[in-house]
Amino acid sequence: MTDGFQYCDELGPEKIIEIYDPSSQLKAVLVVDNVALGPSIGGVRMAPDVTVEECRRLARAMTLKNAAAGIPHGGGKSVIVGDPAMPADYKEKLIRSFANSIEQIKDYIPGPDMGTDEVAMAWVRDEIGRAAGLPREVGGIPLDEIGITGFGVTVAVEVAQDFCDIRLDGARIAVQGFGSVGKHAARFLAERGARLVAASDSRGCCWNEDGLDVQALIAFKDAGNSVAEFAGGAALDRDALLDVECEIWIPAARPDVLTVDNIDRLKARIVAQGANIPATLEAERMLAERGVLVLPDFIANAGGVICAAVEWMNGTESQALLAVEEKIRANMHEVLTIARDDRKLPREAALEMAQNRVRQAMSFRRNY
Repeated sequence: MTDGFQYCDELGPEKIIEIYDPSSQLKAVLVVDNVALGPSIGGVRMAPDVTVEECRRLARAMTLKNAAAGIPHGGGKSVIVGDPAMPADYKEKLIRSFANSIEQIKDYIPGPDMGTDEVAMAWVRDEIGRAAGLPREVGGIPLDEIGITGFGVTVAVEVAQDFCDIRLDGARIAVQGFGSVGKHAARFLAERGARLVAASDSRGCCWNEDGLDVQALIAFKDAGNSVAEFAGGAALDRDALLDVECEIWIPAARPDVLTVDNIDRLKARIVAQGANIPATLEAERMLAERGVLVLPDFIANAGGVICAAVEWMNGTESQALLAVEEKIRANMHEVLTIARDDRKLPREAALEMAQNRVRQAMSFRRNY
């Protein structure tokens, strides 16, 4: 019996699979956490330092996210060890190798995540016949292109206005991780009157107290540049984003960027979690004690998987946008209402809601 069993609980995980292919040098992990609601769906993450533990935590987050979103899918996740900026031909070889390695795991549907995209999912589907988050040309709804996860984060922040004294019009926002989620959250929030004052990526941070030109910054970043090189703002160290004065702080990159060791530096009133598991539980507790409203990840950033589920059922882009709007607005309002009335952390209220839905689904299944 391995140490991995210490993480098992009543919900899962059902499978933890470590993968190695000597021909391609593929190293990967797949975790299928729970399939009571249906086949698991979850992204394929690529990064040099991903671990089994990170994959397990992300898979559980997907179980909760999918249950909270009310879609007929369980939670799963996979990670590939590698630099997403590797040469395109080797990246394709690695992802195709990964796809073939998971072909027999029929209860897992891969989707794009940090380090992968719609093109990668097209390679996966070409190999094994199943993937979500596909390019438009092969019948997909390109969730990164339309920025649907960032759209969902924006909806969550709109709801949060009713539970605090912050208003979007004129609010200052800072985005940690100006990628496929962060840049679109900034864009949608700016359209509602918010002002982007700082943004960071893996190479640095840019800051302008008068506001950054969001569209220009997106174009600059999409051209392969770091936000730290953007002429419209002052260059700062990457971690300096924590010190920026703002109303809304959006973590949209890696897990555990907010911890008990650094949250004293945070000057925001709302933390809208665009990334998965971006804060430790103790950090969230301490932020709540300071009056900071934290919008839980698996409620706020569920736009991508809701879109993937709509695509999987052959839905349209307009249906996906409507589903994201309706589901995230309703779920965030329910969570924040419970948290306020019962004096709980928003995460505690969200966990209770999602776990109850999973347990109810498990009660209908013979295998559970």
